[in-house]
Amino acid sequence: MSDPRFEKLAEVLINHSTRLQAGENILVETWDIPEAMIIAVVEAARGAGGHVHLAPHNSRVQRAQFQDAPDAEIDSIAGIALDRMKKMDAYLGIRGSDNSSEMAGVPEDRMKAFARHYIKPVHLEQRVKQTRWCVLRWPNPGMAQLAQTGTRDFEDFYFRVCTLDYARMQAAADALAARMSRTDKVRLVGPGETDLSFSIKDIGAVSCCGSHNIPDGECFSAPVKDSVEGVIHFNTPTIYNGVSFKNVRLVFAKGRIVEASSEQNDERLAAILDTDEGARHVGEFAIGFNPHILEPMKDILFDEKIAGSIHFTPGQAYEEADNGNRSEIHWDMVLIQRPEYGGGELHFDDEVVRKDGIFLTEDLKPLNPENLV
Repeated sequence: MSDPRFEKLAEVLINHSTRLQAGENILVETWDIPEAMIIAVVEAARGAGGHVHLAPHNSRVQRAQFQDAPDAEIDSIAGIALDRMKKMDAYLGIRGSDNSSEMAGVPEDRMKAFARHYIKPVHLEQRVKQTRWCVLRWPNPGMAQLAQTGTRDFEDFYFRVCTLDYARMQAAADALAARMSRTDKVRLVGPGETDLSFSIKDIGAVSCCGSHNIPDGECFSAPVKDSVEGVIHFNTPTIYNGVSFKNVRLVFAKGRIVEASSEQNDERLAAILDTDEGARHVGEFAIGFNPHILEPMKDILFDEKIAGSIHFTPGQAYEEADNGNRSEIHWDMVLIQRPEYGGGELHFDDEVVRKDGIFLTEDLKPLNPENLV
């Protein structure tokens, strides 16, 4: 049975996010989502005059495919996928899964090989740089459980978040991007040990309001590579390659992570940060402001947009706000600064621009929740 919310979301994805035009090719890659949603996307794309190329996947099958795959096999798969991606004008990825840790048992060396031989050339180099793209998760009972809510309530939340008025958000977020672009010194202060300083001078900033991620609501830059000093203690759980981490604490000196610990999986944390030299430097600093997303749910496409949050990212920098850091990893870690999470302050050039998750300056007040809903 068709759900009118599917059609509304498909219209947002095709007409706002990927901005598909007549005669263009779009690759729609899906994992474990309802056929009715795929059909809604096909119909919306056809309505825009686009040519739809479908690639439906199953997460359990994909795990089996890469569990013991040698490098040569991954190279072969990647080569064909890259040829296809080069023919695309737009890309839409919708990922659903009943188990967010499905890939947890895949050996670390195979996950790194998959990132190196497949993700980097096909997605980081071609899809991200050469297409108009958008990626999103699909709601399921597992996500509802992570969000600690009922399945039906979570679905209502999901479609409310994903069909937000992103054009209105964009107008407000542009002011934040402008302010960040003229900022030099940033300081993050939070409860306990969190006191982190760095520069974003001349890096630039990009506001994100539904063009690449749904849900959306962030503005990102990157620290000058060697400028990060101090301690940050993240209060939001995170999953990387299917492994869960909690209470991650990072200590920086001259831009490099010199100490790292977590409540669990310390050895796995160290292994990820030792992937390459760039993994111990930061490639992104971003501010989240989606008014509907308030609590973490171990899904980074939601968690990094939490109202009153920031995220700080060991690994690869984005070209749009590039500090020169290069790595096979890109790991967004989230710190929420609203009062119920301990509060905190965000300083730009010694001015407090956000306190306890609320923007204080006149140019940024339109980003506060009451002005976006």
